[in-house]
Amino acid sequence: MKAVHFGAGNIGRGFVGLLLHEAGYEVVFSDVAAPLVDAINAASEYTVHEVGDGGRDLTVTGFRAVNSQTDPEKVVAEIADADVVTTAVGPTILRFVAPHIVAALTARDASLPPLQVMACENAINATHLLRDEVAAAAGDAWPRIAGRAVFANTAVDRIVPGQPEDAGIDVTVEPFFEWAIERGPFGDAVPEIPGAHFVDDLAPYIERKLFTVNTGHAATAYLGAQAGIEKISDALADPSIEAAVAKALEETSGILLAKHEFDAADLADYRATIIGRFRNPALPDTVWRVGRQPLRKLSRNERFIGPAAEAAERGLPTAGLETAIAAALAFHDPEDAQSVDMQRLLAERDAATFTVEVTGLDPEHALFDRIRALVETRQATPAA
Repeated sequence: MKAVHFGAGNIGRGFVGLLLHEAGYEVVFSDVAAPLVDAINAASEYTVHEVGDGGRDLTVTGFRAVNSQTDPEKVVAEIADADVVTTAVGPTILRFVAPHIVAALTARDASLPPLQVMACENAINATHLLRDEVAAAAGDAWPRIAGRAVFANTAVDRIVPGQPEDAGIDVTVEPFFEWAIERGPFGDAVPEIPGAHFVDDLAPYIERKLFTVNTGHAATAYLGAQAGIEKISDALADPSIEAAVAKALEETSGILLAKHEFDAADLADYRATIIGRFRNPALPDTVWRVGRQPLRKLSRNERFIGPAAEAAERGLPTAGLETAIAAALAFHDPEDAQSVDMQRLLAERDAATFTVEVTGLDPEHALFDRIRALVETRQATPAA
């Protein structure tokens, strides 16, 4: 069995690639970073270091890498007879993956089972986004090749922090992980990936992860940065930050309870587990890494505005989420382009315009005035 994985970075090697290896797949990494591709091809194995309670060292073998920028034909050839394609490249990069899949499906032997495609991104229905990009890239040829692939959405969860400079291609991760995959698209040919679990309805798992893990992680980062704290684990050692994060997550759990058939006690346990993961002092994670790209994280369907908007629509509380959003607006990292751009927009736009452009909220939305007020407060605060 063979799997082609787009994105040979830390998540690709330390999470998806690891689980595919453990499931018995030969793993072909595709990436555009030539030094990384060369380093992978120069190695016969790498180690995934799980740090924290219950952590183990896991050895990965049976892999290679291809540079999709300099050798696209080779990537296409690898996909054409693969069993599985996965991605961990970021939702905005999926459009660059799509042409390779189109070319591979065109070349694929029609007698082979359908290629099983799963986008493992921090976004809702990322695989549908990839499928749409593939269909668009295929154009008129799509009806002819569409049956050669199946596309299944996934929800992925594993903290993979910034790595030590001397790590090579080894990866440090937390012991906890979750990979939920929708079962329906596969019919009777569900792939065997022991580390993953297949579900009939993925939406609750995607939103539980996005509105708890992603919301909580980013809230910790922004509140920690605001307090002048460097590490995520140290930020949660501050009782006021822990309480603020917990309050925001209680509000997102309110949305999950309103929309899905979760048990309130189970969600409370889940929240406690997530905060416990963030506290892991063995993970060398910083508020600056987790907080990067604040404009994306403040967008309409992301981890703050998404749940806060739904809560406001239902008349549910949003004060905890608003505290996290205010901290996000104050995030200023000169090394992060989006942070720099956000502060520029705050200086150049009036509060209402900024709120529309960044959050995507309509001025008539129940949450709009609350966010605009946060923006006004930030704009009135002298720069640090």
